Amino acid sequence: MLCDSNIQRMKLLLKDTATSSSSVSVESKTKLLCSIYLQLKSQEKADFLRHLVMNYGVNHSSVQKCARSFLSSQEQGESSRIKAEENLRSSLTPYYIGLFGHIGRLEGGVKFLVDLRKDVLYLLSMLEPNKSIAPNIKALNKTLRDLLSLWFSAGFMRLQRVTWDSSCDMLQKISEYEAVHPVRSWGDLKLRVGPYRRCYVFTHSSMPKEPIVVLHTALTTEISTSIQSIVNHAHLQLEEKLFQPLSKDVVEDPKNIHAAVFYSISSTQKGLQGIELGTQLIKQAVKDVLAEFPRISLFSTLSPVPGFRDWLLLELSKDERGALLSSFFLTDEEYTSLKDHLCKNNAVSVREQILEMLKSNQWLQDANLSELLKVPFMRLCAQYLYREKRRGYALNSVAHFHLRNGACIWRLNWLADKSPRGLTSSCGIMVNYRYFLEATEINSQRYIEKQHVEASEQFLHLLGLSHHKSSL
Repeated sequence: MLCDSNIQRMKLLLKDTATSSSSVSVESKTKLLCSIYLQLKSQEKADFLRHLVMNYGVNHSSVQKCARSFLSSQEQGESSRIKAEENLRSSLTPYYIGLFGHIGRLEGGVKFLVDLRKDVLYLLSMLEPNKSIAPNIKALNKTLRDLLSLWFSAGFMRLQRVTWDSSCDMLQKISEYEAVHPVRSWGDLKLRVGPYRRCYVFTHSSMPKEPIVVLHTALTTEISTSIQSIVNHAHLQLEEKLFQPLSKDVVEDPKNIHAAVFYSISSTQKGLQGIELGTQLIKQAVKDVLAEFPRISLFSTLSPVPGFRDWLLLELSKDERGALLSSFFLTDEEYTSLKDHLCKNNAVSVREQILEMLKSNQWLQDANLSELLKVPFMRLCAQYLYREKRRGYALNSVAHFHLRNGACIWRLNWLADKSPRGLTSSCGIMVNYRYFLEATEINSQRYIEKQHVEASEQFLHLLGLSHHKSSL
């Protein structure tokens, strides 16, 4: 529980700030409230949030009273009805909305509310669903999300390109926030924001030094087939020979740029979870790239397939014959080839050996085994992306994001990410989601309204489908 001194101070400050009109006195008390909150330990913050929702949420007795007044006003004329509606609407507004309004007007207040929602999300994750307070915490989360959705709508965001000449503070945060392909050094970061690369961020006027969403883009001759070709130093050293030394004096040659490959997008603020800004950042980045290089015709991602290996392990854990010998797992020929390779001097079954090698990533160390697994694993990954659903939409979160944006599943790339992270996440497979600018709007509409997944002929071929079958 909160220590006694903090309890009393918080209660008094809440009483003065959540239910009062804006004033100099309220402003100073709001600042003090925020200051105390930031000093609380994790459990104390959770206790404060419980106190907040139980004492400064919606007044249900007031709602009932206003609802009765609204019903009785129906026969009292339009003026009475409108007034009753306003009273009912006001009664449905939790008292803590007033507190959030006061906090939002403080310098750094919006950032405080973003971090406050992060704490609310954490508390929700720790609560058992049947806890009586859970609905109140969910209501608090929804209120904060709706409020932040207004403040962080695309119209309030500023597109900014980060270069090696950007502030050290911004560069440091770009490095720390990178969630897809960790930055290994300052030299690595310098290459990612240097020539033939673009790093775009969204910032907000209330958080000007904070990158809200970060998008890394490679300007290449063709759509990349592996992340090593983009972020590995060995390749970048080769690129130096092709494109001149990578320094700030290099002038990019448009003749070498035919594709823009989005290879990493990261949301940096956990408190903005569920507030979609990545879509708008990609759209703005496309416009910016086209303004620089009007002849670019290829826009694509090089994306991970998070969750594929876990899904595959789960499927392979089923009955051996049912799991391995089916239309999309292993054909008879594939099963025989794997059995000959794996069981020659080993009594353990094919399924058990594959499971063990998947868990340890040892299969990659055997070149012949890797080659034998390529076709079935690529087919399985296509199955995972195309057929596995959640509420009718793609189960994979990255696929869902890009398909909702109007992209097409264009190509799977074998061993495109051989890092431990890539192998553990998706057996090293990566996918290109292609953005055909003239078709993104209709693709997005068909996916959202009809759950249609747009895919290329080469991708559908992995599933034994063709375009005329893909809509079935």
